[in-house]
Amino acid sequence: MLKKVPMTLQGAEKLKAELKRRKSEDRHRIVEAISVARDHGDLSENAEYHAAKEQQSFNEGRIQEIETSLANAEIIDTSRIRSSKVVFGALVRVVDEKSDVESLYRIVGEDEADLEQGMISISSPMARGMIGKEVGDSIEVRAPGGVHRYEILSIQF
Repeated sequence: MLKKVPMTLQGAEKLKAELKRRKSEDRHRIVEAISVARDHGDLSENAEYHAAKEQQSFNEGRIQEIETSLANAEIIDTSRIRSSKVVFGALVRVVDEKSDVESLYRIVGEDEADLEQGMISISSPMARGMIGKEVGDSIEVRAPGGVHRYEILSIQF
């Protein structure tokens, strides 16, 4: 039996929208591209045909990934969470104790993580270090560049 994986409600909605687009729009566009390329003749030397088939393979693989992720998801509505501690779904502002650089992170499921958007996976070293901590607590995070110390400035949901 597969273990349920936490996912925010927003992350699930985003994946559902991508799944719908891939199944309805992308599938039809790719099938049309295959049909057009097939009409150009010899398939063995038809780069358009091979590119379209590769796109089809990628799209179908991504559809399967999304369906599996959603099937295994434990969807959590973070707007209902009330906690003074860092838990899944929290928006946490931290400051690097050495450089005084502040950062803002939301702790999300693995399929939702996007560091550029400040969304870190619950299984990341940073998130694991923050879970269970409160405002004012310090955390140590081991990273490839060494150990970093952060202070938690705020926690929001």
